[in-house]
Amino acid sequence: MDWLNLEGKVAIVTGGSSGIGAAIVEELCAQGVSVINADIQDGKLEHEKLLFIETDVTSQESVRNVVQKTVDMFGKVDCLVNNAGINIPALLVDLEGKHEIDDILFEKTIRVNQKGVYLMSQQVGKHLAKQGNGTIINMSSECGLEGSEGQSIYASTKAAVNSLTRSWAKELGKKGVRVVGIAPGIMEETGLRTLAYEEALAYTRNMTVDDLRKGYSKTSTIPLGRSGKLKEVADMVVYLMSDKASYVSGVTINIAGGKTRG
Repeated sequence: MDWLNLEGKVAIVTGGSSGIGAAIVEELCAQGVSVINADIQDGKLEHEKLLFIETDVTSQESVRNVVQKTVDMFGKVDCLVNNAGINIPALLVDLEGKHEIDDILFEKTIRVNQKGVYLMSQQVGKHLAKQGNGTIINMSSECGLEGSEGQSIYASTKAAVNSLTRSWAKELGKKGVRVVGIAPGIMEETGLRTLAYEEALAYTRNMTVDDLRKGYSKTSTIPLGRSGKLKEVADMVVYLMSDKASYVSGVTINIAGGKTRG
């Protein structure tokens, strides 16, 4: 028996070519969902249910293009997963001047992580509202709830996404549309941790890259005693997209193995 009953549904996933996004795309396809991967470059996954459409989530024209193409091809869209995001480590004040927040970093992060969510949600939301049903799933982060040393701008955008989730759920709920957030905690390695990223983050935390990498596997603060798996985030996405979650809206679900600020 197909418990989730997602066969024939249509979903757009932004940033679906790598990391958490790729895991979400793979699981949605496995559930029989027709998936549009809206990313700036194609991923490695090939599936009969998957279509890549080059998309810049910061561009109104590009966003309109991917949404319209989706509706033209399938006649509908059932779910949007706002997964695309960037994270550039930097300090508010760096007296050595190596990794300090500047206008370029600030505006780039805001454009992708907040503006991209707004643009995609608005265009997809119009179709969902007309249909009278559908789901928008916003990818947040544990640091959007707790803050993060060396990643304050990234954390602030995720806190903003949490607020957008709550607000849009109040607005779109009247149209039969649910808006939900997911906030992953410490996840298994995805291949997105470039050396440049690790060097910058280690610098902002006054540690070596080796020490930073050791911290990835430190699970003493996680009650379940391990890092999260990408598929566990994907599993939450398919559940939230399904009618099994028909009364879940306006909340951000923390997938962090029980880890909290306490």
